[in-house]
Amino acid sequence: MALYAIGDLHLSHAVNKSMTVFGGVWENYVEKIETNWRAKVREEDTVVVLGDFSWGVSFEECREDFLFLERLPGKKILLKGNHDYYWTTLKKMNAFLAETGVESVSFLFNNSFTYRGEDGEAAICGTRGWFYEEGGDPKIYNRELGRLETSLRAAEEKLEKLAFLHYPPFGVGDPRSQVTDLLEKYDVKRVWYGHLHGAALFGVRAETSFRGICYRLASADFIGFDPVRIPFSGPAEG
Repeated sequence: MALYAIGDLHLSHAVNKSMTVFGGVWENYVEKIETNWRAKVREEDTVVVLGDFSWGVSFEECREDFLFLERLPGKKILLKGNHDYYWTTLKKMNAFLAETGVESVSFLFNNSFTYRGEDGEAAICGTRGWFYEEGGDPKIYNRELGRLETSLRAAEEKLEKLAFLHYPPFGVGDPRSQVTDLLEKYDVKRVWYGHLHGAALFGVRAETSFRGICYRLASADFIGFDPVRIPFSGPAEG
């Protein structure tokens, strides 16, 4: 068993939504995702999808996207992104998966998952987050802080906590935030996030270390639409 992360699949099998506004790298991106995924992910592996999975705004519009994901190998753990408009209660989403015949997908939402693989053990924690820059809604930001803490508290004791977010946990030029403070409080050492595309990627480092935590950007276009394996020693692999 191995653990991977990739964000921002932006699937749109039932919605005519192009991603090429973010550059030519998004040409045929669904084929790139499938080819790379199948080349490395096995049925016994787990992939954490860091939000913005589908452009569908309803269960019906994202049904084919979930079925596409179901056909890919491995277990998938999804967290919410800012464009996942289909997202509702955990009960309704699980009922939709059962009705659709999707068995390999779970949702990271006010909970955590335990990963035990050939390379180690860890608790998978996380939430969507919210943008930190000026103009962000503090009510939404604080709500996401609460969800992140709920997830971290739900983690199995004595396991390393790995945190996964959709939004970057810090603002431009400011590596400290309430999110990073909370991650420090719960002794998280490694974090993966997505959301950034196109021009927003200019000057962004793959990894940023701050106050003992390593933050890794894993939005799909940034990592070449190729899931990043999460090792349990040494730097993250591409």
